[in-house]
Amino acid sequence: MSRLAKKPIIIPEKTTVTLLDHVVTVKGPLGTLSRAFPKVIDVAITEGQINVSLNNPSRDFKALLGTACSHIKNMIAGVNKVYEKKLIIEGIGYKADAKGQLLTMALGFSHPVKLEAPEGVTVVTEKGSMTISGISKEAVGQFAATVRSWKVPEPYKGKGIRYSDEVIRRKQGKKTA
Repeated sequence: MSRLAKKPIIIPEKTTVTLLDHVVTVKGPLGTLSRAFPKVIDVAITEGQINVSLNNPSRDFKALLGTACSHIKNMIAGVNKVYEKKLIIEGIGYKADAKGQLLTMALGFSHPVKLEAPEGVTVVTEKGSMTISGISKEAVGQFAATVRSWKVPEPYKGKGIRYSDEVIRRKQGKKTA
């Protein structure tokens, strides 16, 4: 059994959790998130807490139990506090500009890269950095990874898009004789 599933998930104040046909919906001060879970996972909502268990003890489904607990915890945390990813853009001529849901980046290609932010995700750009935020941890992380994948930092000069807490191991490069 998953270690996460052994402990009940506490529901904070100002947050309501409902269950309808294996779809868990979490409402909080910042918004609403919902997610469908497989039928092998039982979600029981009691006074102020959530218990997650399996109704099929097969080895194939045991991994789903911890994943379901993590998803529920992330949903509860997301409707109470916004998730943020900060990206840093390094390189001459590299820049990003966000207008509404459209992110336009100049990354050294012959054309600008235009990305549409998913619903519920906001992008704020400053000089040399951008902040991606939203209540869904999955949507914020996936969009940040998509943005980063357009220009992964290279190890010689460090040019590219990187997370603010990411460390790029630098290489020495060629030596002249």
